[in-house]
Amino acid sequence: MKKTNIFSDLRIFLILWGSQTVSTLGTAMTNFALIVWVYGQKETASSITLLSVFSFLPSILFCFIAGTIADRWDKKRIMLVCDLIAAIGTVTVLVLYLTSTLQIWHLYIINFLLSFMNAFQSPASYVATSLLVPKEHYVRVSGLHALSGSIITILAPALGSAVLAVGGLEAVLMIDLATFSVAFLTLLFFIRIPVIESMAREVKESFTRSCMAGINFLRNHSALLRIILFFAFINLIAKMGGYGMLPALVLGRTGNDQVALGIVEAAVGIGTLVGSVFVTLMKPVRNRVRVIFFSCGISFLLGDVGQSLTHTLPLWIAAAFTSNVPMAFLNANLTAVMRTNVPIEMQGRVFSARDTIQYSTIPIGLLLGGILADNMFEPFMTGDSQLQQVLSIPFGTGKGSGIAVIFFIVGMIGFITSFVALKNPLYQGLNEES
Repeated sequence: MKKTNIFSDLRIFLILWGSQTVSTLGTAMTNFALIVWVYGQKETASSITLLSVFSFLPSILFCFIAGTIADRWDKKRIMLVCDLIAAIGTVTVLVLYLTSTLQIWHLYIINFLLSFMNAFQSPASYVATSLLVPKEHYVRVSGLHALSGSIITILAPALGSAVLAVGGLEAVLMIDLATFSVAFLTLLFFIRIPVIESMAREVKESFTRSCMAGINFLRNHSALLRIILFFAFINLIAKMGGYGMLPALVLGRTGNDQVALGIVEAAVGIGTLVGSVFVTLMKPVRNRVRVIFFSCGISFLLGDVGQSLTHTLPLWIAAAFTSNVPMAFLNANLTAVMRTNVPIEMQGRVFSARDTIQYSTIPIGLLLGGILADNMFEPFMTGDSQLQQVLSIPFGTGKGSGIAVIFFIVGMIGFITSFVALKNPLYQGLNEES
């Protein structure tokens, strides 16, 4: 087998990856700053979770159309147009803020529009990566994406807090626009994405039928469909817990301390960073499915259960770090399974179908988490019933204790279902590369 030079094989991808990472960091700083701003206006879990709901809905609703367009149209042009419209959204927020007219509902609308564009950008970017990267480097590239994501998670809260303190929200938004310029110009002038010729059947195929091709592919590959349905359930409960309600838990229990939130979210990133380094450098595992489900279960146990039983910042940091190390292994191997089991000419449609199914439960989880926290668990934990007194021993009292109870329930469900799925022989065929 011929040895390859990794850096030579991945040179164009690394340029694209680096510039996109810079841009995503600016966007993440803005997202952090806006969460702090929104919570300061309302001080409710629902106000934060609704931001995420409006960020997911359009991506889910328009995924089928977007995947077909990503397979048929020029990937680079799609990515450039989507980036440009995202920048216009940031400019709109900046103008509204500078004129003292920014309202929370403005952010919901802007997030909805930006998510609509992301529905097209995500499958285009996904297929572009497959075109730029040799098949043998798929897991390493997934590790690099996790690596950049973890670095962003570490830096965004710290930088966002610092810039907020020094220059306010407007400074954060202007940095976001500057980082966008780096990514946009790099993609425009320095990146050439190969074009794949569609098969004659696909060219003649109607647009509506092409949109359904992804779903039909998954229906004919039951193991892929089952693992996607499993993670649709995982996304539902995860967004009710640590992956949707962590800001509300920390801000509630610390009296709206944005520094504490920034430190905990940085710990999330550091954990993913450590895991990503291992994934990128180590030899790809043979049994990817086992790694996926084992990592998922351990993450719920260390994260949601661990965070629910802790009451101090150092313990939150420890739980955030340890639970996100295995997440890098989960995401890298799950992505590699998808890439190796789906033909490249079908990836835009299949990945969009996957996103529609797998992410459709996220808004439901976010809404349920916010509603249950504000209207049931938080009020209950401020009461004086016998059950409340028992629950207050492990979960504490006061603001945030009800959310902690939700975290514990979510964590135990996620842990148990992951290890049950680990025993299912149906998934083992996904370890074989097509």
